[in-house]
Amino acid sequence: MLSLQHLRIAATNNIRFANKPLMSHGASKHWAQQSRIRHGPTGSINPNFCPSKLSLADSSKKKLSLAGVSQCADQIELPKELKPELMPKHVAVIMDGNRRWAKSRGLPVQLGYTAGGQAMKQLALNCKKFGVQVVTVFAFSSENWVRPKEEVDFLMNVFEDVLKPDLKELILQKDMRLSVVGNRSQLPESLQNLLSSSEELAKSKRGMRLILALNYSGRKDITQATKNIAAKVRNGVLQVEDINESLFEQHLQTNGIDFPNPDLLIRTSGELRLSNFMLWQLAYTELLFFDKMFPDFDEADLVEGLTAFQRRQRRFGGHKY
Repeated sequence: MLSLQHLRIAATNNIRFANKPLMSHGASKHWAQQSRIRHGPTGSINPNFCPSKLSLADSSKKKLSLAGVSQCADQIELPKELKPELMPKHVAVIMDGNRRWAKSRGLPVQLGYTAGGQAMKQLALNCKKFGVQVVTVFAFSSENWVRPKEEVDFLMNVFEDVLKPDLKELILQKDMRLSVVGNRSQLPESLQNLLSSSEELAKSKRGMRLILALNYSGRKDITQATKNIAAKVRNGVLQVEDINESLFEQHLQTNGIDFPNPDLLIRTSGELRLSNFMLWQLAYTELLFFDKMFPDFDEADLVEGLTAFQRRQRRFGGHKY
């Protein structure tokens, strides 16, 4: 029986999968510095990117400036390690470790969330630059309501403070589309209005789609789809024989979205679980787990993860040997 208990693996100059190096020594050395991907590819990468230059030494600051983030977003060309034809169409990210990032630096927890919001924007910009077509970020779980009220209230304010200017820029200047999944009814009314107006603003756009998972639960997504189908059977709209995987997917919150099932899931902070995120949609998703906290997740980390993905053989239950 396999155990998830493991020893930390020292950083290496190669990412490895199935005991085969995924990058040449020279290429991996170029990216290798501090962080690792675990349980799948393991390796290390360069942490340098524009937002990392931001100083958080003054813990009295309540907000972090996002100035300069978009200025560095389009400067780097597609790294030679990446092949456009092998790029995942849909990347999902569990943005974990914001609290621990702040606490490890002796900063208020709130600053961790603000830094995480900045990293989320940079992630979206980098994915767009590399040709990813859909990016889903797990911003708030339905289970997160059990956290202290003061923390949750601040987090809701961060969503508004960060999303209001960022979504406007990503939609108007970067031509991004926007979708929101999760139960909005429990969110503050002002945040609900912001999300609705941003979705309306993005309707005419044709670029990369950003999906925000806010107050989202994978189990509730499946449960609600089941209830909706059962109601249609009860009312004679559907027959039991009509129910199949395709019909079920049409009743999930990701219905109508191009490429609704992620090709690649990235989770930061070293945690090795899905945490009730897109349980149906992740059935055949490639999983990568990074030790880095999300505010430190940068472009080099994304390149490392995409490179690892492109080296994997996706068999979907079949075989290629």
